[in-house]
Parts: sequence; structure tokens; C-alpha cells
Amino acid sequence: MTRSDAIIELAHWWQSPPGRYLLAWEQRQLDGLVNDLFGFHALQLGLPQLDALRANRMPHRWLATASAMDTALDLPPVPLPPVDEALSTLLPDDLAPQGVAALHCDFDALPFPAQSLDLVVLPHALELARDPHDTLREVERVLRPEGRVLIVGLNPASLWGLRQRAGHLRQRLGLGGSLYLPPSGEFIGYGRVRDWLRLLGFEVESGRFGCWRPPLRSTAWLERWGWLEAAGQRAWPVLGALYMVQAVKRVRGMRLVGLARQRQQIKGAAPAVAAQRQGRTPTRPPRPAAGTNRSRTETMEMEFNE
Repeated sequence: MTRSDAIIELAHWWQSPPGRYLLAWEQRQLDGLVNDLFGFHALQLGLPQLDALRANRMPHRWLATASAMDTALDLPPVPLPPVDEALSTLLPDDLAPQGVAALHCDFDALPFPAQSLDLVVLPHALELARDPHDTLREVERVLRPEGRVLIVGLNPASLWGLRQRAGHLRQRLGLGGSLYLPPSGEFIGYGRVRDWLRLLGFEVESGRFGCWRPPLRSTAWLERWGWLEAAGQRAWPVLGALYMVQAVKRVRGMRLVGLARQRQQIKGAAPAVAAQRQGRTPTRPPRPAAGTNRSRTETMEMEFNE
């Protein structure tokens, strides 16, 4: 399968009932997270079917896709849940930025200078990237100190991941059958993403899971299993079909050590001043009287004559 075929198949899958179910959860979670993140420049990498920055009020926002075909497909927009009106950071309609600017680039070579972005959102970008390590390193390069990164991915430990692996196994054994999820991309576990972030100097602030309904194809059956959302969140939260990680870029400050620190302290030391008590004058030892400065030999001779 070529890259163009994979893009077309993935775009059509997001139009299906399970795809809309996942996108609705992602949109609600991102709206609640990005509304309190402030700065000037925000970037969304991939998945144009999702408006990850619509609840954020940074003045400059971009949508980057790996191919022009991602935005050129003539498909109806995926219905997303409305914006929560309780979000206090939303701008009025007349002041809000109209949409986001789209650009096409490789995710491991972003056209932004170093330390220039305040927020980067990666909805399934690591799973579809040519090299997820290079993509994450590039995100670390363009983020400013204290900048945030939000990562969304499919959980391989969920029922959705198990069904996908079972489909691959049937195809390798020659039993046939279709895959539940698109074949493009690779599952990256929640723990691996946290480890990669820590190696790059990020501090993981929060993580969450969602979408505990079983992997079904019809909207009616997905609605029937809606009671699993509350039960799964209480009983088995780490088995959700999706996970979301929020991390902040930390840059450690410089600290003087060794000889450089000692020189700094000596240079800034104040001179000590010796103070004398008032009312007392220094005294010198008395001088010997005239004629009493005799040598030891003369004194011994006088004592012998006596």
C-alpha cells in the first residue's frame, strides 16, 4: 500500500462510527486542556479532521500535515461536539482567530526556528510518523522552555489494540479477514511515550485514558455499550482505547561550582573593619630606669663579691 492509499483509507475510517466516536472524545479532552495554555504560537501536527486548537486563544495557530492530500480530499467534515460554553478562556466570536493556517512539511523537519513555539499538539502523529523518535526530538527543538506538548495515541493494551493484533495474526496465518483499524501506523504504548519524553528533558504533568466501549462497527451497538464509560473509568482506566499525555519542557538553570564559584564569592566579599573600645587608650610597657640596664655577667660578679 502506497502512502497516498494509506492517507485515503485513514481519512475514510475517521468517517466511520468508531472513528467519529474516538474523535468526539479527543475533541472534548483537548478543548478542556488547551483553553488554559497561554502563549503566542501553537501548532497541530496531523489529523486535520480534528480541530485541536479551537478552544485555545493564542494569536498564531498552524495546522501541519505530512502531505497535501490530507486536506485535498473531498470528504464531508466529521461532526465534532460543540465547544463547551463554560470555558472561560474562549475569545468572543469577533475577536477569535478565523481557523488555522495549513502548511505541508515533514514532521521530523519542521519549518520553525528553535525555541519558537509555545504549544504543540500531536493527535496520532507519532503513530503515523516515519520515525517517531525524530519527530519527538524535532518537537523538543521548536518548543520554548516551559512550552507544552500534548500527545494522543491508540492504546495497544486495550480491546481495540487486541482486536487489531488478532486481525494481523489471522492474515499472517492465511485465514483472511479484514482489520478493524487502518493498517497504516504503529501502536506506541503509553509507558513508552512517557519514557521518551523524560529522555528529552520533558516533565510529564498528566496522563489520562478514555473510550472503554468494545470495538464495534455500528453506531447502535456502540450506544448500547455506553454504560462502560463510567465503569471502565472506575475499574480499569488503563484499558481505554485512547490515551493522552501532557508534558512541559524543562530547561535547567546554570549553577556555578568549584573554582568559579569561589572566585565569585571572593570578589563580592566586603572588607572587615576592626573597631576599638572607646574610653581606653592603648598602653605601652614601661621603659627600664636609667642605669638599670645591666648585663647578666655584671650582676653575677656583684653577688660573688658580696
